[in-house]
Amino acid sequence: MQIVDPNHLHGSTNALEVALTDDVLVVHGGTPLEGRIRVRGAKNLVSKAMVAALLADSPSRLFDVPRIRDVEVVRGLLDLHGVKVSDGEEDGELILDPSNVESASTDQINVHAGSSRIPILFCGPLLHRLGHAFIPDLGGCHIGPRPIDFHIQALREFGATVDKTPEGMHLSAPNGLHGTKFALPYPSVGATEQVLLTAVMAEGVTELRNAAVEPEIIDLICILQKMGAIIKVHTDRVIEIQGVKKLHGYTHRPIPDRIEAASWAAAALATRGDVEVLGAQQADMMTFLNVFRSVGGEYEVTDARPPKLGDPGQEGGIRFWHPGGELNAVALETDVHPGFMTDWQQPLVVALTQARGLSIVHETVYEQRLGYTEALNTMGANIQVYRDCLGGTPCRFGRRNFKHSAVIAGPSKLHAADLVIPDLRAGFSHLIAALAAEGTSRVYGVDLINRGYEDFEKKLADLGAHVERP
Repeated sequence: MQIVDPNHLHGSTNALEVALTDDVLVVHGGTPLEGRIRVRGAKNLVSKAMVAALLADSPSRLFDVPRIRDVEVVRGLLDLHGVKVSDGEEDGELILDPSNVESASTDQINVHAGSSRIPILFCGPLLHRLGHAFIPDLGGCHIGPRPIDFHIQALREFGATVDKTPEGMHLSAPNGLHGTKFALPYPSVGATEQVLLTAVMAEGVTELRNAAVEPEIIDLICILQKMGAIIKVHTDRVIEIQGVKKLHGYTHRPIPDRIEAASWAAAALATRGDVEVLGAQQADMMTFLNVFRSVGGEYEVTDARPPKLGDPGQEGGIRFWHPGGELNAVALETDVHPGFMTDWQQPLVVALTQARGLSIVHETVYEQRLGYTEALNTMGANIQVYRDCLGGTPCRFGRRNFKHSAVIAGPSKLHAADLVIPDLRAGFSHLIAALAAEGTSRVYGVDLINRGYEDFEKKLADLGAHVERP
């Protein structure tokens, strides 16, 4: 392994620690990405669908499951609680059998502490199945505090008792769980999922106001409805759930990962390439597609065609490419669905460094999500971050002194650097920057990308990228 001067590493306070590992990818930049790749089920849905299987009294079948670390974490937690998870006949198929749900020791559960935020969603299903639950310390990406206060408050409203201890939280429901009326201060995706997974078998009716309505939420509702739940999605972010006494297993093919699809689209734009993303769906990406076209990118949607006699059919997808010429600066603000997704902004900002003029990005969802821009500046980008709200979208933390707006001046010629990945989406952005830059970069901590991007190194190779492990 090459010895690296830690003073030249960019992107993490733990740069030296990461530099001393073999978790590094050498990226020879300057080559446009060209070719075809495929995305599978959405990371932000698949893991929740796996948790939902806990509620059933019969096995579930989930298709198109990506081979990513978050799936392995949930699979391990389910196994600890007696859910038998096995691979089906189809590639990416999982069979989840909850016939023998049992308690797991705190020591066993703590093995997964800090590796994912998914364990908090086990609360409702475990309270229904066992009457108690234990939640370890939670991990996830370091993009700003994501408190679980909404989750805990909701569970208490249902009738759960929560005891906090040094090793985690112990929950019980001595009188069972009962429907409630609950309004979220912010349309949190995780808290909405918590309420759904808890309310479906709680006695009575639950009304959730100011709920998140992301496509992954709607797909989770579809799964629960298949299982026997009664859920009504009203206007104005109101969801009504009528509790039922039992649920059965489901068979489901999840929506494709719109975050991964947009990441590859941004990579095509930043490298002046041409990438077809099979599986990508237009309906769930409309907001991104509008911005992509405004920046100057081109795309073409191909609808799926089922096979029939003499016709093998075709899988639908979206082809993204840089049409040549200059890209356009834009102003955008992240927001909850149907706004511009916060997970889309990081990859796209790399492409915006190549746009002529001043682009403005106002991040309204996570207060520390612009930290990755420092590494881009060391590569030649010209990005200034501000504490002010540079936009009109209501912002949760505009007066709390967080640098959450960015101005990107371009076009900037990017050059190679040694980088350390700070979190999942920023990590893919750093990877895109290394691919677009002139020269050879070393990107440390790339295994973090495996949390949300299946086989990303193989996909890079399929697109003609020159990358290698040292």
